[in-house]
Amino acid sequence: MNNYNVIDMAKFSSLKPEQLEAAANMLKAIAHPMRIAILNFLEDGKKLTVTEIHELLEIEQSTTSHHLGILKDKGVLASRREGKNTYYFLKHENLSNIVECVSKCAIN
Repeated sequence: MNNYNVIDMAKFSSLKPEQLEAAANMLKAIAHPMRIAILNFLEDGKKLTVTEIHELLEIEQSTTSHHLGILKDKGVLASRREGKNTYYFLKHENLSNIVECVSKCAIN
């Protein structure tokens, strides 16, 4: 076993079962083409409204709201109300690494 595997095992063994469950639920929520696209739009600390996201995705606003709700419910996104608008953003900036990883995998 090389040092890299030892480090990975140490990280994995330090996670509690509820942390693993939360991570699995986040990954399940992300596992949809439109939701991956939403994460991509929200990289680098961007905050967008439902309207802005639905225009970028070119899908119905109700469908966009549905996807945002799933991502928010599973802890992937957070939102902040400012006046009449609700802005969505990545709850954990590290989630943008998932989008980068998926993009690299899709190219190969």
